[in-house]
Formats: sequence, structure tokens, C-alpha cells
Amino acid sequence: MGSFSSSLGNLFPLVFLLVLLSGMSCEAQLSTSFYNKTCPGALTEIRNAVRRAVSAERRMAASLIRLHFHDCFVQGCDGSILLDESPSIRSEKTAIPNNNSARGYNVIEDAKRTLERICPSVVSCADILTVAARDASVAVGGPTWEVKLGRKDSTTANRDRANSDLPSPFADANTLIAAFDVKGLNTRDMIALSGSHTLGQAQCFLFRSRIYSNGTDIDPGFASTRRRKCLQTGGDTTLAPLDLVTPNSFDNNYYKNLVQRKGLLISDQVLFTSPSTNSIVIEYSKSPAAFAADFASAMKKMSEIEPLLAPNGIVRKTCGAIN
Repeated sequence: MGSFSSSLGNLFPLVFLLVLLSGMSCEAQLSTSFYNKTCPGALTEIRNAVRRAVSAERRMAASLIRLHFHDCFVQGCDGSILLDESPSIRSEKTAIPNNNSARGYNVIEDAKRTLERICPSVVSCADILTVAARDASVAVGGPTWEVKLGRKDSTTANRDRANSDLPSPFADANTLIAAFDVKGLNTRDMIALSGSHTLGQAQCFLFRSRIYSNGTDIDPGFASTRRRKCLQTGGDTTLAPLDLVTPNSFDNNYYKNLVQRKGLLISDQVLFTSPSTNSIVIEYSKSPAAFAADFASAMKKMSEIEPLLAPNGIVRKTCGAIN
């Protein structure tokens, strides 16, 4: 009897520890109501910042969606892409895919300044970026989706992973499928997320080889039109809309363009020419509703790649620097 009582006495601390750890695990989860009590106006302020930015420059919607994508693909959705260069940080902003290309940082900082005034040190930059991407889609006629919140901000950046993990605009379909698969996103997710190229612009050096090649996977008239603004030499940073038809509206014209061999980037057009992705491109080209639904689903999945949760990470007071 004494031995049994002794065993129970030893068991109680273990049970208590397991219950405590279980409670901590439940608390450290993403939730749609995460800021309902601690900062109830957070989502409204982020939406207002995005609306102001997109109203001033329609292209900003694409930039914010891309910024979120480039954050989540490098050590998860932790706001690491927002960190500036410092003696202790090799910024992702200067990685090859981001340097002089990624933008929208000012919009996130604008929202952050407002939120720091009304609820200091509560809303993470990673969450602001996640919500901003959703609101950017809505601002240009795209779909909305449920956003779960509770991410913390990282105290590190990873320029090397930004250079290695972000998909190349010159990649073939199999390479793209593999890059997204590593992040827990399937082929359908990848093709839907590529549809964000219905918005935004690309620099000349990223598509020059495609429009000046003699390949058969490009419409001759389209190539000729694009050559007027992108010369064979010089003007590397000259911008051109990814979707020449409706560059500032969220729609399925991107896929219609691919079917007509009018994709601007190599990584766009391969989605139609590759047997492993062709059927989904055709489906989206015929059904804007299917594309919008799958885009929303894929964006939600992407926003939950390796989120940094309490007790890890911090809430930065400014998004570009550690507290």
C-alpha cells in the first residue's frame, strides 16, 4: 500500500507537467481571434494602410502579395524579409531575388507605426504582412480568405536561404513543383499561386532571353510587342506588366495568356507547356471561380508555413530592426 501511494506521489508531478505543457501547446497556436482582446482594431488599421497604398499605386497590391510569399519561403512566415542590414544581420532584402525588386516594406511599417500607438508591442510584423497580403488581393478585386494570427517575429534573417529557396523565374515546371513541395505546397497550390502574376511587373533582364529566343513556345506578335520596351542590350531594369491585358486587376487572364503562349517569364510559360501542369492551367483559363478559390486556399496554406510561435520569437517595435 505504501509503495502504491509512493508511486502515485511520484506520478502527480509528471501529470501536472504534462497538463502544463499541453496547455502551453494549445496557447501557442494560430487563431483567427488572436488579437480580439489585445488589439481589437488591428485588422482595420492594416486594411486601411493597404487601401491607402494601393489607391496611391495600384501595383502595390502585387508587391505586398509577393513580399509575403518571399517571407514565407525563407525560414517560414516570420517577418525575416523585413529586417534591414545591420552588423548582426545579413538582410534578405539584398538577396538576389529581392534586391532592387521586393517592395512594400513602407506599407508594413506604416501599419506597424499605427498599431504601436494604439497597442504597443502586441501585433507582430509577420502577422501584419500576412494580413496585408490578403487585403491587397481584395483591394484589386481578388478573393479573400480567413487569416489565422499569432505569429512572432524572428530575430534573424537568412540571405543564403533567400538565394536558394525562392523559385527562379527561369525554372522549369519540375523544379517549381519540387521547390513548392518542400514547403508543403502541392502542384495545384503552385500553379494557383503563380496566378498572382496576373498582377505586377517584371524587369527586362528577367524575360529578355524569352522574347529574343527563336523558340516555338512564344507568340510572335507578343514577343515583338515586348521587344519595343525591352531592348537586346541595356535597360535591364525597365519594367513591363506580367499581364499585358489587365495588369492592374485580379482575374484569370494570366492563364489565358499562357494558353496563347503569351506568358512573360519562362517560369510562367512552362506551366502550360509541361504535361504535368498543363491541365490545371487550362482549367483556370476557363474558370475564374476555380482559380480564385484555389488561390485563396493556397495563400492560406502558404501563410502557415513554419510560423514562429510563442515562446519563440519576439514582437518587433519596428519591422526593420530588432528591439
